[in-house]
Amino acid sequence: MRFWSVVVVVLMMLVAGCSKEIAGVAQVDPRGPGTALSKDGFGIDVGDPNARVHIEIYTEPQCNHCADLQKDFGDELSRYMNLGQLLVTYRPLTFLDEKPGGYSDRVSNAMFLAAGKGTSAKAFQAFVQDLWGHQDSHGKGPSDTEIAEMARESGVPLTAVEAMRAGKPALDIQEMADTNFEYLYEIDPINTGTPTVFDLDTNEKADIYDDNWLSKLMST
Repeated sequence: MRFWSVVVVVLMMLVAGCSKEIAGVAQVDPRGPGTALSKDGFGIDVGDPNARVHIEIYTEPQCNHCADLQKDFGDELSRYMNLGQLLVTYRPLTFLDEKPGGYSDRVSNAMFLAAGKGTSAKAFQAFVQDLWGHQDSHGKGPSDTEIAEMARESGVPLTAVEAMRAGKPALDIQEMADTNFEYLYEIDPINTGTPTVFDLDTNEKADIYDDNWLSKLMST
């Protein structure tokens, strides 16, 4: 009788151990996909790195058409990213700034401060949509405090928010802008402008003036 009691106890421990281990493996990060710097350090990867579709978005903080892209497709981009189906690499440019340290420089710097550090893809995309949704093209643009507040409301972690509020430099903005412009020029040396969406899987420029460009891209 004692022997069978021991066997039952051991079996219960083994079963409990297995079930606990399986439950741990099956857990999903409630924040969803995250963000990280691209390999070259001048882009921001937003979404699951193993996503089926990978695109680059070349964007300028003062570009009206870039604001339209976020208004029309921002929510759809966010949905695909949060489903783990789309990885977006944002590549900011600053050619509309009249001098260093201007509007586009500060917004671009804030984007890099938000990258990584526990920032989810959902929070980052919400931050981008808020920034372009409050665009002040060719104006002074938002202050560091206003940028930080947008980031906080979007769900960006506090450490990044405070770095924005303090105007902390994230990287060499000029080097970033020069590098990203070189990439953009290679994609299209004739119509070199923003916004440009580049499909890294097919090495083709997306026709963003087709209202269904994103859904078509995701269905291929």
